[in-house]
Amino acid sequence: MTIESLVGLVPVAPLLAALMIAAIRLFDRSLSDAAERPTAAVATAGVAVSLLLLLILDAATLLQQLPDRVRLGIWLASGRFEVALSFALDTLSLSLGSLIALLCFLSLRFSVNNMHREAGFHRFFFALSLFAAGMLLIVLAGNAALSFIGWELAGVSSYMLIGYSQERAVATENAVRAFVTNRIGDAGFLVGIAASFQWIGALEWHRIGSGAAGLDTLSAGLIALGFVTAAAAKSAQVPFAPWVARALEGPTPSSAVFYGSLMIHAGVYLLIRLAPLLGHSGTAMALIVLLGVATALYGWLAGLVQTDVKSALSFATTAQVGLMFVECGLGWFDLAAWHLGLHASWRAYQFLAAPSYLQLVDGPARPVPHWLGKRRWLYTAALQRGWLEPAGDWLLLRPTRGLGRDMNAFDNQVVDRFIGIAEPARSLGTAAPVQAESGAVSRGYGSAGQLLEIVAAQLARFEAHLLLQGAGGTLRSTLAHTGDYLRAVEALLERPRYLLLLIMATFAVIL
Repeated sequence: MTIESLVGLVPVAPLLAALMIAAIRLFDRSLSDAAERPTAAVATAGVAVSLLLLLILDAATLLQQLPDRVRLGIWLASGRFEVALSFALDTLSLSLGSLIALLCFLSLRFSVNNMHREAGFHRFFFALSLFAAGMLLIVLAGNAALSFIGWELAGVSSYMLIGYSQERAVATENAVRAFVTNRIGDAGFLVGIAASFQWIGALEWHRIGSGAAGLDTLSAGLIALGFVTAAAAKSAQVPFAPWVARALEGPTPSSAVFYGSLMIHAGVYLLIRLAPLLGHSGTAMALIVLLGVATALYGWLAGLVQTDVKSALSFATTAQVGLMFVECGLGWFDLAAWHLGLHASWRAYQFLAAPSYLQLVDGPARPVPHWLGKRRWLYTAALQRGWLEPAGDWLLLRPTRGLGRDMNAFDNQVVDRFIGIAEPARSLGTAAPVQAESGAVSRGYGSAGQLLEIVAAQLARFEAHLLLQGAGGTLRSTLAHTGDYLRAVEALLERPRYLLLLIMATFAVIL
């Protein structure tokens, strides 16, 4: 095994840690203090291994000048479509990968005491390990498809930790807000992948950048637009900005790494990685500047009226990430990379120290600036956060809730009837008895109608006397038990954690 091939193990280590935590909790359901130790040890060890491997790669790069890319094999091949297990070893990937591993390690160590005796202690460390694997895969992947897997892992773990307090309706609603908003960005990422393969014929980052030179302006702009949409949603740019403030429902350590230092910068990293592509689309660069300016103003203005430390830090982060977008849109990608690293480090410290700030502050909140208080319309806009939240709820959450209601109606009107649960009996959880009255099965007219009436009567008689055998028939009992089991499964699947398991299972099948 060569030194550069170690990069493949970097995202695998925290992923294995997450799987080990799940296995430990599967066979040991103890909730004692002693049960926390193996979970915390496995999680911190997984990220520590990733950090150690990255430091080895950093040293090897300085001493031996390792190649910028390494290809470990083929992950997926179908016809001319091919996705390689390729990883980037350039300065951008290794430096950000090392920073991510370090901040995740520090946050996990901080969480051991911070999350002590919390009801979801093990679930928290599982999700944070999954997040570390996703973020490391985003920055180290050598192609768009592999990065997208990390993109989704980070998104799923984000959903888990925003809705960490599952018993609170506000937490679960905010988790859904973040989840639905980020799906728009995911759609943009997939458009970028599909367009890159169609017009460039490759998904490797370096080939996307070099291949854009041979494309017309429209094709390069469409590819760039897909990836810019993904970056804007993940980094909470206007109009996607409101979900970050809502995401603070999660525990403090997860807020530090998700929305203070790491995941919020994933979109900026994507723009820096695609700098050669974006350079061929002036429209995309102008759009990035516009989004960044709007987001910086939004974060600055809304931050002036916040009265709690975490919300103030959240909007300060939004404003800073908006400035990074402006830097990328102006072509200052190196400046944006330095800005990203410094801001991530400083903001992680501030978020982790936020509980201590709350203990130290003994005075009233900072008053609203005088110039803002005099302008009532601007002050109201700051308090209402530009009315982006109700607009997002109307555009995104209402259709999602409507889809949920439609699916529930489909369950009641179709699925329940298909498995034999009559309408009056659903609330009681038992199947209603079937009464087959002679001559009352159907009423037909004409030859075809009379034939159908005879067939229906015979089928009803067969069902009542030969299959169901009255009130205590074996088949009826079997159907009733099956219906009870299906309702129990349905109730479980409606819970957020089981929905998440289905998503993860689907993701595993795709892999």
